[in-house]
Amino acid sequence: MFTTDLTSIKLKLRPAADKMTVFDPIRKKWIILTPEEHVRQLMVAYLTGTLKYPPALIAVEKTIKVGAMSKRFDIVVYNRNHLPWMLVECKSPDVPISEKTLHQLLNYQRTMQCRYWLLTNGPQACCADAGDADNIKWLDLIPPYDL
Repeated sequence: MFTTDLTSIKLKLRPAADKMTVFDPIRKKWIILTPEEHVRQLMVAYLTGTLKYPPALIAVEKTIKVGAMSKRFDIVVYNRNHLPWMLVECKSPDVPISEKTLHQLLNYQRTMQCRYWLLTNGPQACCADAGDADNIKWLDLIPPYDL
């Protein structure tokens, strides 16, 4: 596990009725700012701004089939051939990174088959390179997008 410094990231916020909203640059709409959405938007901004991942190859909150159930992943980054490359599961900052949260990500992974997995609650993250299914490597940082 490693820490990510997201404190310098500024998100577009605005009040709407009695709720605060955040602008999602990937979905191109205003979303109610829950603690998990805050982490999701900070991670989108970190991936696109700091790490220079291409926004056009990122999907946020799309429905996938996991077995017979419909689920929504948080973030998927695609490679230049539009194949899933990184699966990102975001949790509220008060949800610890644990075996339980990792199992949720792995349920999505069975469907998506991404090379990289990233699990984060904002300040803490763990990332794995699953390119070799027999030898998964835990990383000390989020990999660069150099495809």
